[in-house]
Parts: sequence; structure tokens; C-alpha cells
Amino acid sequence: MNKKSFETFGISPEIVTALTSLRYFNPTAVQEAVIPLALEKQDIIVESQTGSGKTVAFGIPICEQAEWEENKPQALILVPTRELALQVKDDIMNIGRLKRIKVTAVFGKSSFKTQKSELKQKSHIVVGTPGRILEHLKEGTLVVDKIGSLVLDEADEMLNMGFIDQVEEIIGYLPNERQTMLFSATLPPQIERLASFYMNPDRASVRMEPSAENTPKILHSYINVEESSKEKRLLDLLTIENPDSCIIFCNTKDAVDTVEKYLNKADLPIDKLHGGMDQDDRLEVMDEFRSGKLRYLVATDVAARGIDIDNVTHVINYDVPFEKESYTHRTGRTGRAGKTGLALTMVSDQDRGRWQEIRDYAFDDSLELTEVFAPNERLVNRSKAAFEKKINARVAPKIARNKELNKDITKVYFNGGKKKKLRAVDFVGTLTSIKDVSAEDIGIITIQENVTYIEIMNGKGPYVISEMQDRTIKGKTLKVRKAHK
Repeated sequence: MNKKSFETFGISPEIVTALTSLRYFNPTAVQEAVIPLALEKQDIIVESQTGSGKTVAFGIPICEQAEWEENKPQALILVPTRELALQVKDDIMNIGRLKRIKVTAVFGKSSFKTQKSELKQKSHIVVGTPGRILEHLKEGTLVVDKIGSLVLDEADEMLNMGFIDQVEEIIGYLPNERQTMLFSATLPPQIERLASFYMNPDRASVRMEPSAENTPKILHSYINVEESSKEKRLLDLLTIENPDSCIIFCNTKDAVDTVEKYLNKADLPIDKLHGGMDQDDRLEVMDEFRSGKLRYLVATDVAARGIDIDNVTHVINYDVPFEKESYTHRTGRTGRAGKTGLALTMVSDQDRGRWQEIRDYAFDDSLELTEVFAPNERLVNRSKAAFEKKINARVAPKIARNKELNKDITKVYFNGGKKKKLRAVDFVGTLTSIKDVSAEDIGIITIQENVTYIEIMNGKGPYVISEMQDRTIKGKTLKVRKAHK
């Protein structure tokens, strides 16, 4: 069977080139079903599991339809968590990079003033969490009269987290004439109701039936444990399993802190992630885990919500989740990209009722569940040498997906911004006066209070930096160099 390529969708060459650089060669099943409908500006409701390639499925049509000349946002994407907002922003900016598409992410516990300033500049696409998007709408800092597409990503998670009223209020601000795309791993009745109220009656419905190709390969197992010896049992299991990369899920922040402290004492390369942490700390932990500097991450469900990390070999539910749907979201972090993953749930006496509910919900004849038993001390001791060798081994750095895409793009730093009354047009005017530099060579411009960052495309960055040493912008002499970040 000949696999389809992205060119067959009739999308612009800039996007096809970006996709190839990002190592996206053939569309996944959900992308093949969604992209043609989305390009036709149809309303679509999509039921598809985590890890099936949904972001690219809506990212390609949104980038294709975005007009670079339009300064106001043309698409709005709502997501349940800060981490997912940043991930979706990065993914869509990569897809639209060669079309110079600017994506702005807005979310809570981050400076409203900084976001307001970014939204004042050209932003083709805005992605954010419902609470913060609503704040910007009420303050008038997010202009939506040019929004042609609304995406609700991980809609069932937004429902679980109590965001549905805010989502409905946000929709009230948007133009009636728009495309709405709703993506969800499950379709509970409230999501169906939302669709019937706010989407066209002739909306397309895409349901990805599980198949060998799009079903993650996950070996599901559980172990009965005593609450009092749970931490030791966890360390024993990790010693025997010796994962390359493992997420350990707990139900509360306190449990995360306790488990992380215990495993840290055992010298595991580990960190934690929960909603009580500073945003910068959370991002740093995610980057370190994604890049392989950390093998182990202890987290609350915040890390399960749509976060795409390759090569997680093991997921351990230290606590049986409170919500049965969370089981699917947690275990979906492993077994990605055709690899086999292992999901293990630790069940203590107080968890029996919840565990039975999850079994009834998540398992049928097609999904096997294996009971495992506590390893004996001899086996644990025999496994220690290999376990310690792996935790002390240097992990080969993972190559960022966008490395190839960015090789001809240089981010350039200028030490002047809004305070010096500099605008994008001032920079563009000066840069295009350089011989052989045109507007097409100038990518995303980000003007802050005291500094400005400009992406120079087509390998011309070093040349532009050299030429700018003797030029002024709006009569002002600025320091110009390659940006460090």
C-alpha cells in the first residue's frame, strides 16, 4: 500500500519543507482524515487518542490559512494546561516557521503584562488556557474579530478540570462565522452538548477506531501492595525493571514530594512536576526529562495531559488515579511511535474499589491485564549492578526535532525595544536596505521593553549581523549580535 505524503493535501511548499525538516514524512491516520476537511474550513469533531498526531492535524490547516500580512490573531487554540499551551505553540511555530507564522502562548501564573505586550504585536495564532484567555478578552487585550478558526484541544480534559463554563464564555466573544474543531480522547455527553450548541449541524465527525497502526503497544500490569511498604516496593520494582525513562504518577502534590524525596535518597536521576511549582521550574524539569538528563519523573496528572515525550519506556501509577479517564491519559505517555511500553499500577487495600472501576472502564477482551508479584530480595540484589550502571551512565543527548529546520535561521538580538520607541516597521525598513536582504528573509520579530529579537531566514543571519554593526535603526545605534536563547 502506497503511503500518502503531505504534498497530496495541496499545502504550500514552505509547510511541506518544514514538515520534512521536522521528520514528518507521512501523515498519521488522524492527520489523513482531518487535514482535507480542515482545509475546506469545515467544523470537525475528532475522537482520537493521545499520541495520534492531533496537533499536526490542526496545525497544518491553521498555518496554511494564516495570512502573514494580517496583524490580528486568525486562530485561537484552547488547551487545558500551561505545559500543553507551550508545547502546542512550539509545534505550530515549527510547522509555520518558513511562512513566518507567529504564535503567542498565554496562561496563568505568568506575567499578564508581558502577555499583553506580546499580544499587541503581530500574532497570527494564539494558544492558551481558558482562564487566562478569558482575562485577556475581558481586559480587551486579545482582539478576536479576525479569528477564523477555533480549536478545542483535549476537550475531555478541559471538562474534567472544570473549564467548560469558561470555554463557553470565550466562544461568546468570537465571531459567529468561524471554523470550530474539537479534539478529544473521549466524548462524554457534555462534550457532545458543547458541539451541538457551538458547531455547525453539518459538522464532520472523525472517530479513529483503534487499529494495530494507531494503538500504542502497552503491556498493562498491576501489583497488590501494602500501603506501609509501598515506597520500598516501588524501588525494588524499578531496580528489576531498570527503565530507560519512567514517569511515576501520584494523585497529590504531597505524594509527589514524598516519593521524589525517597527515590532521590537512592541516588536516582529524578525530579518532580506538580501544579504547586513555579512555571520556570516546571519548564526546566520538562526540558531535562525530554532531553534525557533525567531518567525518572514523579508527577501529578498535570504531566499526563497531552504532553508529548518520546521514548518513555515505563509508566508507573504509584496511586490508582481518582478519575478513571486519567488511567488512559497516564498510560498513553508510553508505547509511542511504534515502541512497546510498560504500564504498572500499584494497588493497595484502599484502592481496590477505584481499581475495579478502572478495570471495568479501560479493559475488555482486546486489552490484556497481567498481575505481577513482589520480587524477592535475591532477585533485587542480583539486579542492582545493572541498575546502578544505567543510572550512572551518561545519556546520549536527544536530537531536537526542529534542529534541521532551524539550521538556516539565526535569532538576532538588538539592545533596543519599546522604550526606545522602536517598531517592527523600523527594523524591517533598515534590514531590507541591506543589499540582498528582502522582507522574505525576515522571520518572527519579538519587541520587548529593552530588547528585540528577530529571526533571520535563509542562512543570511551572520551576514545581517555583520552589516548591522555600522547601521542605525531610526537614528539609534544598537548592539547587534546572535541571540543566546
